[in-house]
Amino acid sequence: MAVLVTGGAGYIGSHTVAELITAGEEVVIVDNLYQGHKDAVLGGKLYVGDIRDKDFLDTVFKENTIDAVVHFAANSLVGESMKAPAKYYHNNVYGTLCLLEKMNEYGVSKIVFSSTAATYGEPENVPILESDRTFPTNTYGETKLAMEKMMKWFDIAHNVKYVSLRYFNACGAHESGKIGEDHNPETHLIPLILEVPLGKRPFISVYGDDYPTEDGTCIRDYLHVTDLADAHLKAVNYLRNGGESNVFNLGSGTGYSVSAVIEAARKATGHPIPVKVEGRRAGDPAVLIASSQKAKDVLGWTPKFDNLEYIIGTAWKWHEAHPNGYAK
Repeated sequence: MAVLVTGGAGYIGSHTVAELITAGEEVVIVDNLYQGHKDAVLGGKLYVGDIRDKDFLDTVFKENTIDAVVHFAANSLVGESMKAPAKYYHNNVYGTLCLLEKMNEYGVSKIVFSSTAATYGEPENVPILESDRTFPTNTYGETKLAMEKMMKWFDIAHNVKYVSLRYFNACGAHESGKIGEDHNPETHLIPLILEVPLGKRPFISVYGDDYPTEDGTCIRDYLHVTDLADAHLKAVNYLRNGGESNVFNLGSGTGYSVSAVIEAARKATGHPIPVKVEGRRAGDPAVLIASSQKAKDVLGWTPKFDNLEYIIGTAWKWHEAHPNGYAK
């Protein structure tokens, strides 16, 4: 029995594939390589294709005995989603519909979904709880919420059980140094900071230093990508053990300010990393932190890598060795 990982050649997907393989799982990977990379897949059987192609999905399901699905395949840039909503609805929502239809057709009844804390929008509470209102403020978050709701109705109609994992910022790289973060364009804070010691930019921009936080910069949740991968594996086993459909936040519980992340990067890299303070960006809340107590209680998940300097150190090891990402 195999675990199918959609988007398994992407950043979090590839780390989850690595964790599944380490756990002794048979892994099948589907990725259209739009943002993924063949070199990020450390094992398993890779099918290059799009989940919106139902004939392609037929091939995958016919050639493998699939027990559960871990679903990462989606577009995920907030800014782009506001300019191209059709692209996000077609790839994220319609793609998920095609996947769920084929799962139901082939009798696969377990799916773990890579969601986002962007489903909450402006937080009602800090830290954010799973029971808080969901009111996305961008198309990306709206499509992820639509995907969650679709899974709920497939559960009601067809008994397809799901776990939705909502989290903010994945960071770091695999301890082996073989796989890491390579996006184009890059929008995530830590790899952008590391472009300074790599000589790709003269400074890192900080958008606002007058927020109501201890140092005036925004506070966000950061989790090592391997800890996120571990949560997906635990969610698969939760469903295998008869767990009901559920939603879990994955968070640090405390969060780190932008200035704290930059200071940790200075220590990890030994580089001064100059800063340029810019104006605030519209729609940036001061603090975004998710409570993961429910995931700890129900899934038995606890982050192992909670030292920010160590986390950034793993990212730096990857970026130093791969200054151009996976490009040769």
